[in-house]
Amino acid sequence: MPQASLSRARAAGVHAPVRLLAVALLATAALFAAAPPARAAADALTLYAGQHQQMVRLLVNAFEKESGIRVEVRYGEGPELANQIILEGQRTPADVFFTENSPELTRLQEQHLLAPVDKATLAQIPARYSSDTGEWVGVLARENVLTYDPKLIKASELPKSILELATPKWKGRIGIHLASADIMPLIRTIAVKDSRRAALFWVEGVKLNAKLYQQSSGTVLAVNNGDVPVGISNSYYYYRMRQQLGPKKTVSRVYHFSHGDPGGLVNISGAAVLKYVPHPQLAQKFLAYMVSQQAQTLLAKSAIDFEYPLRPGVPANKELKPFDQLQPPAITVTQLGDNREALQLLQQAGVL
Repeated sequence: MPQASLSRARAAGVHAPVRLLAVALLATAALFAAAPPARAAADALTLYAGQHQQMVRLLVNAFEKESGIRVEVRYGEGPELANQIILEGQRTPADVFFTENSPELTRLQEQHLLAPVDKATLAQIPARYSSDTGEWVGVLARENVLTYDPKLIKASELPKSILELATPKWKGRIGIHLASADIMPLIRTIAVKDSRRAALFWVEGVKLNAKLYQQSSGTVLAVNNGDVPVGISNSYYYYRMRQQLGPKKTVSRVYHFSHGDPGGLVNISGAAVLKYVPHPQLAQKFLAYMVSQQAQTLLAKSAIDFEYPLRPGVPANKELKPFDQLQPPAITVTQLGDNREALQLLQQAGVL
């Protein structure tokens, strides 16, 4: 994140109101009622990217150089792009959808808007990280973690379970972007592993206890600045901040939940070819490249993307805890679903 972005994140940080989901949906609907979607040129494919722009540019530039195929990228938040594809339907110009979290892909799968991924591509990634029907493939993973300021809280005082953060002990001591697409799978995991009632108790408790931020990047910055003792986010945001600030200015640390606690959830970032794809062969070729040894190694070695490659044999960035040492909860992408329950719980708790 550039320094200007860091400043904006600080300015937008504490107590910023959470944007209502309905606003995004209405804006998207109005946009596509006004004008039909434009299709890319015949020699190019269109990528709808709900992933971080620097990483996507790195990947796309390498693919274009390797294949000679031009890629037009449209960026946005994963859930909003999924809504956009549903609104566009058969008229979508999108060839490929690449997003940070599996629920957006599951939603499109349920809407019958995805095409089968080539079997050879699916075979490059362990089956548990991809669609159980073969309609999208896992590309990268990131772990849910706590970041904490050791000047404000001792490591021995950190919670054994993320469920503890809903109790009165933690009032005023937490930072979170509670309506984030990264947090919704965590809410669903609590509902699956414990109960819907437990998930609602957690959302309500964290809403009461936490300082709410508009961005996960704002959360990790707040912890590093000493504004709150702990923050909940995906690990990616911490390591991107550390890369930008440098080790000397990064006073905060990462805490990993263990023993299958919901707090240690591993989110899957995946990609799919659209069912009514304008350029099916190009789209399948791009998916195959994303999970190739070359692309996965490129991302893992970069100082841009701090996620885990899902192709076996490709080591993650050395800054990350080794993937095989993580202890996430046992929950499948099918069990995570499409975020409907998480959205309902956020609405019930008055977050949305």
